[in-house]
Amino acid sequence: MDDAPSHARTPSAFNKFILYENRLKFFLIASNAADSRHRIIKIDRTGGAGDALCVVEDEAEYSGKQMSAMLKMLDDGNRASGGLGRARVVFGIAGAAVVVRGFIRFTAGWYMILISKRSVVALLGGHYLYHCENTDIIPISFNHKVEKPAEEARLMNIFKQVDMSKNFYFSYTYDLTSTLQHNLTGAPRSDCSFNDRFAWNHHLLSAPFASADTPRLSPPWLLPLVHGHVDQAKLTVLGRVVFVTLIARRSRHFAGARYLKRGVNAEGNVANEVETEQIVAEALTTPFYYPAQAGRRPSPNYTSYVQYRGSIPIYWAQETTSMSPKPPIEISVVDPFYSAAAKHFDALFARYGAPVTILNLIKRREPVPRESKLLDEYTSCVREVLRNRKTQDVISYLEDIAEESIQMTGFFHSGPEPYSHFLQMQDTDEDPPPHRTSILLQNGICRTNCVDCLDRTNAAQFVLGKRALGHQLYALGVVESPELAFDSDAVNMLTEMYHDHGDTIALQYTGSALVNRVETYRHMPHWNSHSRDIIENIRRFYTNSLLDADKQTAINLFLGLPSASPSPTHPPARSGYRAWFDPAHLAQPYALPTCTAALEAFVRKGGGDYWVEYYRPLLFTSLGKHFAYSMNIQGVRRWMAAQPAQPDGKPAARTEQVAAAPESRALEYSTEAMAARHLDPVVEEDEEAEYQGYIDQCQDLLSALHTSGERKDREIYAGAVRTAAGLEHPCAEEDLTRYAAYVERGRTCYLDGRHGEGCAVRFDYGGWVAGVAG
Repeated sequence: MDDAPSHARTPSAFNKFILYENRLKFFLIASNAADSRHRIIKIDRTGGAGDALCVVEDEAEYSGKQMSAMLKMLDDGNRASGGLGRARVVFGIAGAAVVVRGFIRFTAGWYMILISKRSVVALLGGHYLYHCENTDIIPISFNHKVEKPAEEARLMNIFKQVDMSKNFYFSYTYDLTSTLQHNLTGAPRSDCSFNDRFAWNHHLLSAPFASADTPRLSPPWLLPLVHGHVDQAKLTVLGRVVFVTLIARRSRHFAGARYLKRGVNAEGNVANEVETEQIVAEALTTPFYYPAQAGRRPSPNYTSYVQYRGSIPIYWAQETTSMSPKPPIEISVVDPFYSAAAKHFDALFARYGAPVTILNLIKRREPVPRESKLLDEYTSCVREVLRNRKTQDVISYLEDIAEESIQMTGFFHSGPEPYSHFLQMQDTDEDPPPHRTSILLQNGICRTNCVDCLDRTNAAQFVLGKRALGHQLYALGVVESPELAFDSDAVNMLTEMYHDHGDTIALQYTGSALVNRVETYRHMPHWNSHSRDIIENIRRFYTNSLLDADKQTAINLFLGLPSASPSPTHPPARSGYRAWFDPAHLAQPYALPTCTAALEAFVRKGGGDYWVEYYRPLLFTSLGKHFAYSMNIQGVRRWMAAQPAQPDGKPAARTEQVAAAPESRALEYSTEAMAARHLDPVVEEDEEAEYQGYIDQCQDLLSALHTSGERKDREIYAGAVRTAAGLEHPCAEEDLTRYAAYVERGRTCYLDGRHGEGCAVRFDYGGWVAGVAG
């Protein structure tokens, strides 16, 4: 191997980081799981409070031997400033992880934010998804002089109010800010490697490198963090293992607390904007591909469905100064041209395509008009809105809407339709639809909203997810019909996932969990739901009245926004009144030919290089570490026979070594003989299970208490022993006659019809049984 460092051209799975520091510099080393590839960056610590951040990235990639020589050289070259210093390696539950999360500056110098602890929450296509468990904030400059220490401390405390150890997620090798469909079939982004809309640390990653003199760092140094919710559950259907993954991405635009962020801003960004993706995959192969004769082929076992929630895109607000649990709704700015709403829907067309289904859950009939004010304004804005009907079964009505929306937008499936569907259609339908041999794409989205986009919205999104789950399982060939019953195990599992999903989003927006759950809208509330609703309402009122102001200040500081965002005094002008959208955005963002070619290219280019890095299939391991090959059934019998019985009937622990086997049997336990026996095992599984049942039955009888049920078992066991000894005949006379006829049928019969005697039994079975019973 050449000693010169190589320049990396393919993405690497760098997932281990070590930080060295001295008085003058930081050195951050990135390594892969096999410790065979390394990279390094240098951060200058001598800059003043007003200086720009100086970060030097070495684009070369080093081997383990080369990196050891590099570290020795750096240690010798920095003796005057303390060498490399102590290595900072943090071991979490999942392993070592120190990742640069971003840089921040308040009134003086820069700070570096490190993720010091992580935990695995999901595995998607071989990519691990992590939850941020803990972070550390380290000052860059060693001679950090703060001119305003009180202001610096105040801003630091405000910044720490955004709890980075809750609901922040990241991945080293998977773009968590984008949907599965975009990651597999979408075109690569030219300006950024991730979707900055859902990267909450975008300001921390971009602000230090805003100057032209400071070049931007490349992955893996700066990782985008998604604020939201990630959950994964396993579903087994007749031996087929299916993983359901739920990912919620909260937008960083117009983010904030409940009563302080309402409606829409001038750029068309709405409050409480969350993108929810439901991924259903069958675990036949871990990665997004499977091996084929001509290289790799895309795995057809991945499906995805995306939906969206966001506040009503008009200018409205609620004043919290009156200390009312439900402040009145005020339409702050009347925009007759709905310019902000036009920008909002045009952006939805650009990101998701057409159609955009609007599911509006605002109340229409109220004793005192409150939400209906928004309904009238929103109806005038959209003109074609799905209105909430007053029916006894809201869920069944929403299911019809969900089915219609899924039929219009579709969902993502990475492979063709199972051929069994076509055969099934041929048997049941005279004119079956053609068999789908291509991938399936989602163009368009369902946008759901209520006033807070919490309780009613989460219930409606669950219904959408339930219908999508049926179609996803049907596309994978797991179920025979996309119709799923509400009380099935799969739907119950999905209900709990959406409850956690809704609780997390509600806690982030209002400070309390959901008040009304899916069971409430199904008219099946739990017995303690009323008291729980009261507690959650009190918690919301307390949080919104006393804590939201500080929370909003912390979020603005974290996202790099001004402390006050004034409302517009007049509606902004737009390009036209009829063509308020860009016609190019109405084209399908995901076209079938382009996406099919992109998926094939993704598989061919080696999108699974991380596979060898993470799972290390070439690592040398011994057979004894993975298989207990020396413990077979005969060995268990010999081991149990050699143990003296304890008073409770269980065999005692062995304290002496078993005598060595004779020389003639030594070859029987050689590696070759054991491997041959394991390749062709003698003991069947049913025999092993039967033998284990005998052992368990004997132990239970010996150690059982003298209860009525167990005495009956003892009597049955004793009767069986006496029967085997020939002391009694428990069978009735007709049973004996039937048994004799059965034995007579087993006698030898020749071709001419004559009957003869079978093989003579020379073994004295009765005497053997009597001896055993005695």
